[in-house]
Amino acid sequence: MPSRKKTSMFASSFCTCVCSFVLICVVLATPQWVSSRLRFSGTISNVTISLRYGLFTATCEQFVEAGIQVTENTFQVADALGSGSSRSLTIATIALLVLALLSSLLSAGFTCTNAVSNPYQTFLGAVGVYTWNSACGVLILLAMILFPVNVEGNRLSEDLARGGCSIPLQTALGSKHTYGYSYWIMLLILFLNIASFTIIYFYDHARYSKKKEQERPIENAPKDVILF
Repeated sequence: MPSRKKTSMFASSFCTCVCSFVLICVVLATPQWVSSRLRFSGTISNVTISLRYGLFTATCEQFVEAGIQVTENTFQVADALGSGSSRSLTIATIALLVLALLSSLLSAGFTCTNAVSNPYQTFLGAVGVYTWNSACGVLILLAMILFPVNVEGNRLSEDLARGGCSIPLQTALGSKHTYGYSYWIMLLILFLNIASFTIIYFYDHARYSKKKEQERPIENAPKDVILF
């Protein structure tokens, strides 16, 4: 059976992994990744589009030049995007988050195993926890980088406005983007992964230091005592 100290530290790490798993689910499910305001020249007057979207659904509100709301509709992001780079990067972001979700689940499983047993130096031990925590953190970081690149570089909001709003839009006159809580939650997930990694590192370092202290009296003992 593991010691009380090991159980408590791995249990704490397990809690952070579970929180990370839940938050990744929230990130995937909620449509509050970004809010965009775009101005287009319409056939009669200029039109302002207000977009709120995530990885799967989007809401479009249209306002005419006088500020009067014309329509509001909800549509699927995949249906509004064509086969260009915006669609490819959106799929890549989803894939990264799904892999991060699996890594977080494996990390939670490994920490739970270590909290109730002693896998010692096998991959099920601290090495496995380090691996899956690191993988989850790297995948989340890549998703955080990839999504703004898609929004700013590939004009994702403009593509969604053209493909998802029900009136013909002409020349884009300007845009402004604000990232929502669904995006910034990923920063919290990163901190949780760092916290889990740090907890296990401190335990592993303390265990290694204690092991070296136990070996030191034998190394420093006189040769005749060792032979005896």
